Amino acid sequence: MFYSLTGRLVHMEPGIAAVECGGVAFRCRTSLYTQRNLPRIGETATLYTHLDVREDALDLFGFSTKGELNCFKMLTAISGVGPKVALSILSELAPEKVAACAAGGDSKSFTKAAGVGPKLAQRIVLELKDKVKRMGFAPSEGFDPGASQDAAGIVSASQNAEQAVEALIVLGYTQSEAAEAVAKLDASLPTEELIRLALRSLAPRF
Repeated sequence: MFYSLTGRLVHMEPGIAAVECGGVAFRCRTSLYTQRNLPRIGETATLYTHLDVREDALDLFGFSTKGELNCFKMLTAISGVGPKVALSILSELAPEKVAACAAGGDSKSFTKAAGVGPKLAQRIVLELKDKVKRMGFAPSEGFDPGASQDAAGIVSASQNAEQAVEALIVLGYTQSEAAEAVAKLDASLPTEELIRLALRSLAPRF
């Protein structure tokens, strides 16, 4: 129903941001990550939105980036992860960190979020990694870390690039989009930096 909202930021409290568009202020549930990226009250803000429809309520969720919105949708599609838990995770971990942890099998980092125990954290990692497998991700496809590096450096760079592509797939991008974005970057960069830079290059497509 709503793709995004752009207007004046009129109110903010923990977990809530309100954006006024055409005289109507839309109250959005959001993460601390998004709130840290929003401008000051009275300035123009854009939130990418998701409308959660239930029998007894309509909840509008808003995020500062398309990547975070995609991450929220991926998390809430997992059994046992509702909107509240997804926001808790995104308040602790940036979208690129969520994706990197999932791609790297790091379930422990998810337990930092309120409402996420060890079992749920393991389920999150398993289901997100399974999503990557279902899309048929082929490791090392489309990457050339550089012939001037030594063997160990090539292996490390290739692994970083592979994990970055997997992470971008977790965030909802196709394999071709993810591979193309990462292939343009320096594969020797840390995985999270590759994800962050790739997200920046992919953002204009939305």
